[in-house]
Order: sequence, then C-alpha cells, then structure tokens
Amino acid sequence: MVEIALIAAFTAGLASVLSPCFLPLIPAFVSYLGGVGLGGKAYSREKTMLNTGFFALGFILVFSIVGIALNSALSSVSAQLMDAVSKFAGLAIILFGLSVLGFVKLGFLEKERKLAPKKTRYAYLTSFIFGAAFAVSWSPCVGVLLGAILFLATTQPGSAFVLLFLYSLGLAVPFLLVGWFTAEASDFIRRHAKTFGYFNKFMGVLLVAIGLLVLTGNFSQLSSLSLTKCIGIR
Repeated sequence: MVEIALIAAFTAGLASVLSPCFLPLIPAFVSYLGGVGLGGKAYSREKTMLNTGFFALGFILVFSIVGIALNSALSSVSAQLMDAVSKFAGLAIILFGLSVLGFVKLGFLEKERKLAPKKTRYAYLTSFIFGAAFAVSWSPCVGVLLGAILFLATTQPGSAFVLLFLYSLGLAVPFLLVGWFTAEASDFIRRHAKTFGYFNKFMGVLLVAIGLLVLTGNFSQLSSLSLTKCIGIR
C-alpha cells in the first residue's frame, strides 16, 4: 500500500530543499562538507559524497527519533482527544500551506534557528554532527514544511516514524545529488530555478488540500488508498 501521506512526506522533504531561498545555498554547503571550509583543500568527489552522506545520516537519525517519540507519546491517547488534535493539525497544515504559497507570513518560522556544533579532527564525524544540528535548527524555508509534516504525523501516530523518516529521505536526496555532481550543480540550479519555484508552489497547494482533508476527517480514508487504486489498475 502506497499511502498519500507517505508520498506527501517525501515530497515535502524535497520541497524543503528545492525552495528558492534555500536551493542556491546547497552547492556552497556541500563544498564546505567536502573539505573546503575545514582546511582549504577540497576533497575528491568520493570523499565529498561520503561527507554529504554522513551529514544526511545525522538529520535522518534525529528525525527518526522524533517520529518514534511521537508514536510513543500519542499511541495511547483517547479517540476523542485525537479527534481534537486532528482538527487543530488540519488548521495548522492549511496555514503552513498558505505560508508556502505566500498568502500569509509566519514570523516565528521565518526566523532562522542555528546551532554551531564544534568541529572535530574527524571529517565524517563532523559532517554527522552538522547533520544532527541541521535537524534541530532550520532555515525559514525548511521550517514551514517540516512543521506541516510534524502536524501530519500527530494525526497518524502509528505512521509517525515512517513519515518523519521519509521526510528526511526527501531532504537528503538533493544534498546527495549535489554532493556527487558538485561542479555541475550550481549551473543546473541557476538554469532551473524557476521550475523549482513552481514545484514549491505545488507543495503549498498539496498542503492546503491535505489540511482540509485532515480537518474534515476524510484524510484517514483517502490516505489508505493504494497507488494502484489511485491510477485505476485492477
């Protein structure tokens, strides 16, 4: 069963990084992970990819732990309380979607949160620590979509771990691609920036639609549809 919620979580991870205000920073970010910022001498493509991979593992681990914690905290909540949580989460997801579309501003998510982890003499450990720090801090672009997926996870405690894990995988894909194609990435991003902007708008519309379904109590039924049913395959 391929659930709509899982697709939305992975897509939100992609959109978090492909947003216009974050995407242009990725090549410089990956170059830093590749050694330029740690000593002035860039690593090979393979080592850059490994450092980027350890960075991704850092935030994947943190988001997975958050998913497990949500599952544990909400699995025993009464049905009546979960109904109230779902309605609140639906409103919040709609608000986040409108924020992505530019109709509203959420000041508390537009302030950048940063941690400054200490560098170590071990490059891979440093990359892992930066990844973990990235998960508990955010840029204004990442915060809105992450917030939406967190609220979605509260409405489905049994799937919270999978939702946060898939969100983190979606977040990791652009970093890993840029890590491998570092030299070509800046030019590609510059040429396709407008397309990525449209993708971000699509994500905003999707969040508003999901929020409305959660608010009305229809999302749980829709999210259980398999991909084959969605495309009419029997």
